[in-house]
Amino acid sequence: MKVIIDLTIVPIGVGVSLSKYVAACEEILNQTDLKTALHANGTNIEGEWDEVFAAVKACHEKVHEMGAPRIHTNIKLGTRIDKTQSLEDKVNSVEAKLNR
Repeated sequence: MKVIIDLTIVPIGVGVSLSKYVAACEEILNQTDLKTALHANGTNIEGEWDEVFAAVKACHEKVHEMGAPRIHTNIKLGTRIDKTQSLEDKVNSVEAKLNR
């Protein structure tokens, strides 16, 4: 099943700067065939359910390996079975309505 998620991983107990942890997760995601879009508060990820959540697990493992004793993760996700929809499709649909 295809899924689109919005992923935010927040290491706890590592100080206030989190960019090195975000970069480590982005490197993991870039090694997959998943479509991703980094944004200011997380990353959108599109792909098959098992592949997406395997990547989320790999990110958690990497952030713990980097010294984070705790991680708080927010995931928003959506699935559709009536049609195929990409990250771009979702954004383009809203933008088309704004340009009326």
